[in-house]
Amino acid sequence: MGRWGNDARGRLEEAALALYTERGFEQTTVAEIAERAGLTERTFFRHFADKREVLFSGSDLLKTLVVGGVEAAPPGTAPMAAVMAGLEAAGTRFQDSVPHSRQRQRVIDANAELQARELSKLAMLSGAVAGALRRRGVSDPAAALTAEAGVLVFKTVFERWIADAAPQDWSRLVWATLDDLRAVTAGD
Repeated sequence: MGRWGNDARGRLEEAALALYTERGFEQTTVAEIAERAGLTERTFFRHFADKREVLFSGSDLLKTLVVGGVEAAPPGTAPMAAVMAGLEAAGTRFQDSVPHSRQRQRVIDANAELQARELSKLAMLSGAVAGALRRRGVSDPAAALTAEAGVLVFKTVFERWIADAAPQDWSRLVWATLDDLRAVTAGD
């Protein structure tokens, strides 16, 4: 065990989210987050570049899961089905974290800067998915269009999932949302 105990990163994330909820994102300082976690500011900056990143630290894992799911889809899988496989894989990240995800989203929804940061992270996810599709042989503009549609499905699934009093199965929501998208584009 290190000098600052077990799971300093997790403690900082928990402290930040609690403070952002209690006081607001803008009113919370890094010093307050570190103090609430029983750590130092220096430790905070070992784990996060800034106080925004506490809310977006899972973005790399999300990207890894989605891209990994796209890449692992069997050869010959349609591009959108490969993206859906990636989104299903991402569900493993969220399935057991509904309260945390709801709280995080409330903080983001209350701050324009954080909303912009979230859109930026989603754009990076789309770019990574498009790259994975290209590696599977999907040419542009189909790779970019499919990736953007996949991120839209992800965003919609996430919003539906955290809005439900009793969240549905993530995979079921992924496919139901894709069906909704297909219905809209087919004119139904």
